[in-house]
Amino acid sequence: MKILITGGAGFIGSHLAEALLKRGDKVHVVDNLSTGSLGNIEHMVGNPDFSYTIDTILNEEIMDGLIKDCDHIYHLAAAVGVKLIMDKPLETIETNVTGTAAVLKLANMYKKKILITSTSEIYGNHIKHTLKEDDNRVLGPIRKWRWAYASSKTIDEFLAFAYYVEKKLPVVIVRLFNTVGPKQTGAYGMVLPKFVESALLSKPIIIYGDGKQTRCFAHVKDAVGAMIELMKNPKAIGDVFNIGSEDEISMNDLAKKVKKITDSNSGITHISYEEAYGDGFEDMRRRTPNISKIKKLIGYRPTFTLDEIISEIIEYFKK
Repeated sequence: MKILITGGAGFIGSHLAEALLKRGDKVHVVDNLSTGSLGNIEHMVGNPDFSYTIDTILNEEIMDGLIKDCDHIYHLAAAVGVKLIMDKPLETIETNVTGTAAVLKLANMYKKKILITSTSEIYGNHIKHTLKEDDNRVLGPIRKWRWAYASSKTIDEFLAFAYYVEKKLPVVIVRLFNTVGPKQTGAYGMVLPKFVESALLSKPIIIYGDGKQTRCFAHVKDAVGAMIELMKNPKAIGDVFNIGSEDEISMNDLAKKVKKITDSNSGITHISYEEAYGDGFEDMRRRTPNISKIKKLIGYRPTFTLDEIISEIIEYFKK
């Protein structure tokens, strides 16, 4: 098949490209390198089944040709990372909403099956139980910029569902929960690579807030494998699926685990959210997915333990 990946030079997109090439597909990546990197895809350049375009998904002339020529689209291009969201809320909203609208419009024009990557941020500050796809969402006030990202991705999902209902466009939506692994950078606020890098450099491991907030980390290879399987399954069309791990860990315990596995002498330091991000930030205390829906449909189960994930990230940074 001919596959188009928007945001394909990013962390997840580049792993997805590798997996699809391994499956035997022809892969074309489009990325403006705002958060992606040529370094993520350079090892695929030269493969006759791989090609790429450095441009924005808002370039309609370029995107028209790419979408017309492909069989399936994986739409990953987005403004990502807490730091970017806090520093550039306007860019976040415009990139996510306008970009997704443009891609969906062209996908519908040529009736191309499309997977939209959404986020666990959709659920907001919902802490009472593991999060199911049809749960109510609990978002903070408008003046807390953290929720701009969640709201922009919510619009993306509404757009995708609207195209499915009104235009019969074959759409699959996934909500990714803390996807991690080699190639991920801590530059945009991703916690695990930041912890690992600090530990390896014997710098303080900095935790925001009291460190009692919990997250669940899934390996990027498990996530992209699930995305590919969902695109193969006709029963996934017109639906949304959580992808992640159900193993919770607090940021305090994560820092201790990273320090132990790296055998680092780094100290562990706490700073306030205001000191880290300024005004307008609000965090969620817990973010744990219910993955029973995706388990039932495609038999998805995470295959990497957190210790294995951390060890892989350590090796990546060492290289």
